[in-house]
Amino acid sequence: METFLGIDYPTLWYLVVGGLFSGYAILDGFDFGAGAWHLFFKQENSRRIALNAVGPVWDGNEVWLVIGGGALFAGFPVVYATLFSSMYIPFMLFLLFIIFRAISIEFRSKEEMLWWRKTWDIGYSVSSIMLAFLLGVVLGNVLQGIAIGENYSYHESGFFEFLNPYSLLVGFTTLFLFMSHGAIYLLLKTEGRLYAKLTIFVKRSMILFMVSFSITTIYTLLYIPHLSDAFLSNPILFIMPLFTFLGIANVNRLAHKKKYGWAFFFSSLTIGFLLSLVAIELYPMLLFSTIDPVYSIDIYKAASSTKSLKTMLIIVAIGAPLVLAYTLFVYMTFRGKVKLDETSY
Repeated sequence: METFLGIDYPTLWYLVVGGLFSGYAILDGFDFGAGAWHLFFKQENSRRIALNAVGPVWDGNEVWLVIGGGALFAGFPVVYATLFSSMYIPFMLFLLFIIFRAISIEFRSKEEMLWWRKTWDIGYSVSSIMLAFLLGVVLGNVLQGIAIGENYSYHESGFFEFLNPYSLLVGFTTLFLFMSHGAIYLLLKTEGRLYAKLTIFVKRSMILFMVSFSITTIYTLLYIPHLSDAFLSNPILFIMPLFTFLGIANVNRLAHKKKYGWAFFFSSLTIGFLLSLVAIELYPMLLFSTIDPVYSIDIYKAASSTKSLKTMLIIVAIGAPLVLAYTLFVYMTFRGKVKLDETSY
């Protein structure tokens, strides 16, 4: 098999797709988290400030989802088809909420009536909560395994099969992680009474996340043993769970010291570490079959041709730095505390 720098092309593309989805989780994760807190802000001014904190960046963050989805389709079309057919309902719900969330952000400030603004506030917050939760639900199903049969066909056994205990645990863990991430981001953008309220929200969301994460971890070790195989066969990989634990602990420590810039950095790093754990747990599999392991889909079964992967890596090498540069430019341009004016939401 052909390699690039000693890494075979399916593995290299696995890393590319994982990196893109990690970038999406970090970036859209904080604005989902910020939106999840929206109804906890009672004052109109506080809600406007919180909304304008994510206003310049939320749509740019979603670019990473489009690129990640495109990379998955281009690199592993078999997985793309099987995953979307098996997770059709949560993905359609995700699409519905992401559209409704965008509409809520844009429509809220178009009229002055109280009922109008409250309606879109509810739409924005509920959509943000559901988007974070649904991402976790899909991830939980991928980790646990899906009922894949012959010819990569999905064998559905129930309309709400995707809402199993493990996926719900991962869903809530993801939601609480994003709420913590979002609260820290809002602390960087706010001041006064809203800032003081957010310091309380950070502590509460971190407690909820750590409790949920602990329960999910215990459930994983007890009931989903295949996720531990890579660590047991190669003990040096246990350094990644250690890094993850230290990252979570450091977010707490820095938030307690009110060093929110560094807390946000380590919160982002923690999301990256958690998704690295997922990548290690899955590799080289992309989708486990709960019907028979022989039907599981690994990166070699699912990958496009080597020529296609080579060509697309050239595109990634050109496009990814441009997207990253644009993202950095936007965040540098809109850094600092939010100041409301006539152009604000």
